[in-house]
Amino acid sequence: MGVERKWYALYTKPRWEKKVYSLLSEKHIESYCPLNKVTRKWSDRMKTIEEPLFKSYVFVRINDELQSQVRMTPGVMNFVYWQGKPAVVKDKEIDVIRKFLNEYDNVIAQPMDLKPESKVKIQQGIFMDKEARILKVQGNKVQVVIESIGYSLIAFIEKSNVVLTKK
Repeated sequence: MGVERKWYALYTKPRWEKKVYSLLSEKHIESYCPLNKVTRKWSDRMKTIEEPLFKSYVFVRINDELQSQVRMTPGVMNFVYWQGKPAVVKDKEIDVIRKFLNEYDNVIAQPMDLKPESKVKIQQGIFMDKEARILKVQGNKVQVVIESIGYSLIAFIEKSNVVLTKK
């Protein structure tokens, strides 16, 4: 039990992301602090710096036995929880973040504001690439109406499976 390593999100003290990443690395714990290359203007020059993409978040890839060791790291507030347990982040989501940051600079990360009447596009499944309208948001699922097929079908879809479309 607990042998499989999974990615988890950690919540850190404000502005401690790089320090927490460094401290975890010193403990030989696989971690990832997504850094965004941002160009800043000082009075006398322009400078490119790396700052955390997600404020107060660092990711760790661990098995169950290392959870308490991670929690005891200075600057770590706690794991991000989902339904009473530390939330697991999929390997492919970490890969997407890595690839995106390798490709682009000056990235802005914003939480999706999914609310009733928002227009979304479905990203997977039988209705992939279909547009839908959100009826209701319930936890990690959204209830959507898919009207483009000639019927008003209502489906519950994982939040991670929809993207907001332009209004």
